[in-house]
This record gives sequence, C-alpha cells and structure tokens, in this order.
Amino acid sequence: MDLTAARAEFEYDAVKKDPRVAYALWCVTGLFGGHRFYLGDTARSVAMLFTLGGLGVWTLLDAFVLGRRVRTVNRARRATIMARHGLVEVTA
Repeated sequence: MDLTAARAEFEYDAVKKDPRVAYALWCVTGLFGGHRFYLGDTARSVAMLFTLGGLGVWTLLDAFVLGRRVRTVNRARRATIMARHGLVEVTA
C-alpha cells in the first residue's frame, strides 16, 4: 500500500461511524433523534426531536434500518475521501 492510500485509509478510519455507537444512541436518545445526529442526518434529527421520533414510529423503524444507514454513510464518506486523494474516479 502506497503512502497516499495509507493516508486516505487513516483519514477514513478517523471519520467512519460505528454501528454499535449508533445503536447505543438509538437506545438512549431514540425519541430525540440522537442516532441521526451522530450519522449527520441533521434535518431528520430535528424532525425527530420536535415530533418525539414521529410519535415513536420513526424511532421504531430506525431499529430495522439503522445498520444499513451506518453502512451507507460510511461508504459515502470513504468514497469522498478516496476521491479527494485521487484514488478513485467520482462519477455523477
């Protein structure tokens, strides 16, 4: 692994989200959207904050989709970092 790739991986390791932390936040602050704030979904977080998790419905649904959301956020962050370092092409 060359130096650029190592730097990119190091940068990704510093910003990637842990599903265990997301689920722990969901357990403790689920109605207030704490797990969504952690993942950077600010608009949904604020909506959950002011509606108490959509009266609990969004919070309950997040129990089933939270792991997939963490993977999606991590994949997007990794792609952005790798593209910034010139390691992959970004296609739009």
